[in-house]
Amino acid sequence: MTAELVRGQNHPLPQARLEIRVSAGKPIVAGATLSDEQGTVHGVEWVAHPGSPTLPGLEVSKQAAADHRLACDLDALPESVHRVSVLLALPSGGTGPLRFGSVAAPFVAVTGLDGSEVASYTITGLDAESAVVALELYRRQGVWKVRAVGQGYAGGLAELLADQGLPQARQLAGSINEAVAQGLARSVAAPPPRTSEGDRSRHAATPALGQNQGGATPQGAPGHVAPQHGHPGGPGQPDPSAVTQPAGAGGPVNYSHPGRQAAAPPPPPPTAPPAQPGQPAQPVAGDATGWSMEERLYNQVWGMFEDLARATAAYRSAVDFAESRMEQELDKVLSDPRSRIGGQGDAAREAARAKHSQLVDRAREALDRDLAQLTAEAEVVEPALPPAFARWDNPVWHGYRVPMEIPMALRLGDLHLPESAGLSIPMLVRLPLERGLWIDSGRSGSFDGSIADSDDLRRLGMDTAVAIAARLLAVYPAGEYTLHVIDPAGSGASSLAPLVQTGVLNGPPAAGAAGVTDVLARLTQRVDLVQMAIRGGAADSLPPDLDPAEQLLIVNDFPHGFDDRAVTQLRYLADEGPAVGVHLMLVADREDATAYGPLLDPLWRSLLRLTPTPDDHLADPWVGHAWTYDPSRVPAGSQVLQHVLTQVAAARRSWNR
Repeated sequence: MTAELVRGQNHPLPQARLEIRVSAGKPIVAGATLSDEQGTVHGVEWVAHPGSPTLPGLEVSKQAAADHRLACDLDALPESVHRVSVLLALPSGGTGPLRFGSVAAPFVAVTGLDGSEVASYTITGLDAESAVVALELYRRQGVWKVRAVGQGYAGGLAELLADQGLPQARQLAGSINEAVAQGLARSVAAPPPRTSEGDRSRHAATPALGQNQGGATPQGAPGHVAPQHGHPGGPGQPDPSAVTQPAGAGGPVNYSHPGRQAAAPPPPPPTAPPAQPGQPAQPVAGDATGWSMEERLYNQVWGMFEDLARATAAYRSAVDFAESRMEQELDKVLSDPRSRIGGQGDAAREAARAKHSQLVDRAREALDRDLAQLTAEAEVVEPALPPAFARWDNPVWHGYRVPMEIPMALRLGDLHLPESAGLSIPMLVRLPLERGLWIDSGRSGSFDGSIADSDDLRRLGMDTAVAIAARLLAVYPAGEYTLHVIDPAGSGASSLAPLVQTGVLNGPPAAGAAGVTDVLARLTQRVDLVQMAIRGGAADSLPPDLDPAEQLLIVNDFPHGFDDRAVTQLRYLADEGPAVGVHLMLVADREDATAYGPLLDPLWRSLLRLTPTPDDHLADPWVGHAWTYDPSRVPAGSQVLQHVLTQVAAARRSWNR
């Protein structure tokens, strides 16, 4: 059982190797201090922070982010360490919040390596504080425990570190803030780790990581993010058996295909034609390992995502190095009074700037070479993708037929980086969905400044939800996916028209408080029945009228039309539903639900946030780049959505006969 701690409460730790998951509504800094029996930190070498993320038995994130994973091996800590304090702080400077009272209550959980939660703590009651000691793991009479602390500091990290007895508190706080000045982002899904025999020859450069580009520090994710520390392979190495999820999202994901029988070795991937001397190899669709072309394409897409992340990290690291070197050389020139004026000083400055330009140009040349190779690969891969992986403008949808099997994954949109705006990587998530989806119809960070009306954003949010729901209906066999809609005020009628007119809905969209109550009651009862049947080992005893298909509930304009009981039921569906085939898609502006305060923080954390307009709220688990997410939209004027849904409805009617 998970212990939900309150301030001051403690709980024993059943194992030495742990992960500490942190989730907040805004990017924050996470770190940890080691201290003796009196709680004293004896030096900067006893502090793990983004500029120095690894200590014996401890590893923290290398950037500020809204979600973090910290790895801890209590057995590997030095004998003199009796306490590990987990620190959270708001980044200084910029336009972000400067106190915890203006952000959602941070959530911290201690988990085992399998993702099972040991203890959790929601840090409430903060106001003017900008740094807080969230938890402490402490050793008492040879036994390790966790205690919820929640001690905040209005003076920030400097005051917090000074309170723990660190003499260099102010200097260290400054270096931490400098280390996280870049890279604020949230995390996105990681692919399954590739085995050595599955690695492909690539031309993307391996990054020379600087202090702001942590190569193996995951931040928690959309879709699901792979744990890359705190497992038997050691810190920094991917766990071949699992991928991570954000705090409170459940355990490890099994990447084996459902029902796949591994009776024979996988067929070899296609081979590229031999390259001309001095030329890169010609890309081929499906040049990754897998049991089928679908599996090979899935692995290839994730390989491209990883390659682009690392190639860009190499470029950014080289640019940072060039700028740092130029600054050092200019400082050296200016520090010598004899060279500040006159021709000698001007020549030194010109030489420093020329060196900087040369290094940056060389880095850009390498990046352009990698981008050209990846772009060529994308041009080959995109046309070969099956419907579940393809964009709506892909011709494969015009030949669509209702499938006989569930695919491995679903495309939710595209991801790209500022340095490679012309190259997009498909954002794929595994099926069945292990998290609900939140289509954020608010104004938070939207890039599309042309959308000034909040009603337009809400309409776009609902359009995005309908496009994703149509994809889910289209990629499941007939009768294996059921769609419900709650639209309390009927504001989503125009967006829902394709679903209503083709008849793919389980019933008309529920309206009003009575409609909300009815749909939530039926789905909540379904979750309860299936859970009881599974726990009792009596799956055959389920009522004959229970729909065995996967269920998707779209909720528009939340929390309009929801009372306290309905909100509780919705949270229950979000937490418990995915494990028994009930999934949630919420179209909402979080600001509309501010009256509930921190009560709904677990709901937002449990859902994968997507946006109806391009937004850079996602980050990769390797180097933490801020990736721009583009939603998957149906081209204007296209009839492809109507064509696909018509076939889905026809197949459903045939299946029901």
